[in-house]
Amino acid sequence: MDFNTGSSGGTGSGGSSGGPGGPPPRVSGGASGGEFNIGDPVQSFINTVRNVITAPVGFFRGIRREGDLVNPLIFAIICYEVSAILGGLLGLVGLGMGGTQGFGSFLISIILAPIFAAIGLFIGAGILHLLVMLIVGSRNSGFEGTFRVSAYSSVTSLVSWIPFVGWIASLYGIYLAIMGIREVHNTSTGRAAIVVLIPAVVVLLLVLLIIAAIGAALFFGTQQ
Repeated sequence: MDFNTGSSGGTGSGGSSGGPGGPPPRVSGGASGGEFNIGDPVQSFINTVRNVITAPVGFFRGIRREGDLVNPLIFAIICYEVSAILGGLLGLVGLGMGGTQGFGSFLISIILAPIFAAIGLFIGAGILHLLVMLIVGSRNSGFEGTFRVSAYSSVTSLVSWIPFVGWIASLYGIYLAIMGIREVHNTSTGRAAIVVLIPAVVVLLLVLLIIAAIGAALFFGTQQ
């Protein structure tokens, strides 16, 4: 498993070095051999999942930097839909993280999952890319590269429905995003970590504030 966290000095597969002061390398043409391809949905999905999980540095180093948002979007939607279906099935038998749910809720969840996944992916990638522009600078590889990182990092949602395992997978998802931002935008590990961790910390603080507010409301409610 590729856990190399050193700063990438190489270029993307099929790209060329921009040289000192030049733009980061871009990969163009057809989909990379390691990326998901809707033309071969089953095998390319399996290969992409394996490559992202076991060799994220090499995978993100070799993917395209621009164009074709459809394939990575579909890959992410499949991951979230699988999670919704399997998590919903656990909920039907009372083993889900959210407790027992009815069949109607199960159907609604699998219908809405791809819609919310697509919306969330574009919003999340947009926020990440804004930070990329601020922290990495103008030599970044563009929004399409950031979108790909967000989409392929969604692979961890395949196990997010498993109690406790999902939390561990979310941490690995942060690692994947850091490696992806670093390789795709040809930046340092430190800058990539800042880009990824700022939204994560903000979300964590918001969750803690909400929990604290609910706890305070319940506490003061019992005192009356």
